[in-house]
Parts: sequence; C-alpha cells; structure tokens
Amino acid sequence: MIRILIADDHEMIREGLRKVLAAQPDWVICGEAADGRAAVAQALQLQPNLMVLDFSMPECNGLEVTRQVLAALPRTEIMILTVHESAELAHELLAAGARGLIFKSDAGKELVKGLQHLLRHQPYCSGKLSGLIVKAAYLGHPRHHPRPCATLTPREREIVRLIGETHGSKQIAAALHISEKTVNTHRANLMRKLGVHSVSELVRYALRAHLVDS
Repeated sequence: MIRILIADDHEMIREGLRKVLAAQPDWVICGEAADGRAAVAQALQLQPNLMVLDFSMPECNGLEVTRQVLAALPRTEIMILTVHESAELAHELLAAGARGLIFKSDAGKELVKGLQHLLRHQPYCSGKLSGLIVKAAYLGHPRHHPRPCATLTPREREIVRLIGETHGSKQIAAALHISEKTVNTHRANLMRKLGVHSVSELVRYALRAHLVDS
C-alpha cells in the first residue's frame, strides 16, 4: 500500500485531493493536516511514502515543511502544490528536496501522473513551471547562488514570516513561546543579515521570498 499524507488549509481542497488519490489502486490516505506544523508532526508519526503539500499554509509553509520532513524522513517523496509563478521559488523548493511541483490549477489533470513519477523517484513539474525554470536558466537565473533566505535558520524564517504577517513582538513571543527581548534580538539580527533597515522592509522581504502570501 502507498501511504499518502495530504496538507492544505482548505477543507474542500483536501476533500477533492482525498477523492482523487484514494481512487487509485493500492493508494491510501494515511493522514491530513490543515497547517504546516501539523503536517510535520503527522509525517514524523505516520512516515508516509508520499506527501502532497500546499505551499501556502499557516504556521509553516511548504518549503519549511519540506526541509523539516526530509531531514528526518529522506525517503519520503514530496509534491508541492502552488499558485506562485516563480522560477526562483521553484528552484528553492527543488533544492530543499521536493521532487514534484504542480500548479494548483493543474492538479486535477496532473497530480496522479506526477505522483506516479515520484513513486519511481523521478522528478515531475507541471508544464508551465517547467517552462519558467527553463526560461530562468536560459536567462541566467542565479540558481547556484542561494538567496539570503537560504542562509536563515528555521527560527529566523519563522520570525520573518510572522513579521510579514504584521504580527508585533508581543504576538510573536506568545506564538513561539519566547520572550519579547528574544524576538527583538532576532529581529535586529535579521535586519543586519538581510541588509534591511526597518520592519516595513522586513515585511516586503517576507512577501518577495514567498514566506507569506501577497
């Protein structure tokens, strides 16, 4: 049996994915999650063969989920569903270990085929994403030079995400169970590391880096 974990913050989308995937012979949905943090926890517990992740999820986006899951479960194959037409983001997801990338609008006709590729440990990108990646490579996209986001620690990426969602220091401290002083220290370090000089610039950075939805 092929065990699949689905993660998306929209119940209707999870229901649609569940129906499509459970209809395949020997495929079973072993778990579902509505946010990134729950997706990581369920993956570690259930150890699925495949994960189908929405990129834009609360708590922890698909990129960070991919990093955390594959650090513990390197044999799990991950398919990312995204609405972002970004070669830069696609390169970062592939570098993190996701082997499949599909636009959400293409999932109905391409998801099963894409997951079959992943089960053979072969990469799969939906047509439009493949075109973006090839075009970026042709134009000299700096894929071998990681963006500043790649140099951030998981905790720093989490704090940038929360800042990008316009949470204040007190809210961030409560969400992460740390002190406001620690949040402020992280924020100062982030500004220095990213070369920005204000909270508004950190917010713009989080949006450009797809750490939050624009």
